[in-house]
Amino acid sequence: MPSMTVTLLIIGVTVAVSLAAWQRPTLFDALIYWPPGVARGEWWRLLTHGFIHADGAHLLFNMVTFYFFGRVMEQVLVPYIGAPGYALFYLAGIVVAIVPTHMRHRHDRLYRSLGASGAVSAVLFAYILLQPWSTLLVFFLPVPAIIFAVAYVGYSVWADRQASDNINHGAHLAGAAWGVVFMLVLEPRLAGHFLHALLTPLG
Repeated sequence: MPSMTVTLLIIGVTVAVSLAAWQRPTLFDALIYWPPGVARGEWWRLLTHGFIHADGAHLLFNMVTFYFFGRVMEQVLVPYIGAPGYALFYLAGIVVAIVPTHMRHRHDRLYRSLGASGAVSAVLFAYILLQPWSTLLVFFLPVPAIIFAVAYVGYSVWADRQASDNINHGAHLAGAAWGVVFMLVLEPRLAGHFLHALLTPLG
């Protein structure tokens, strides 16, 4: 398969499902993560919430981020695990990212969560593990990937404890951890590569 086929397919499906869900509130309600729904056997919500978004800005940010880093990670992972394996890595990121949230909120009838941020974080942090000193554009400002990663994790931990907004910061952290763990299990030598790259930013 072409090196960006899976990434573009996931983006296409996510955009299509998000648009459909905005037009059909019943579909939106059926797909969103909602603890009581999962408790009564609607396990698909652990996955389908990653294909709907709150609004256009939410969808655009996630899909643009996924496009830039997903196309790189697809080229890296497909030779190892094939296109289906890469797709499963992304889909598993959605589920893994929501599990800690489910454990915390499984009895909360008022809680909702949606968006692909957990899976996108997995892809982003898998990329950072490979190229820690590459430059990311954060709000159009160039930032080294490893600096962004440290700031991202620190802010997510703080924001998750504050719980002052409607963003599922815990899912971001769990997704990022999944991306790193997956890559290290797939290729343990990446730990040494990462440390060497980290210590030789100009190498």
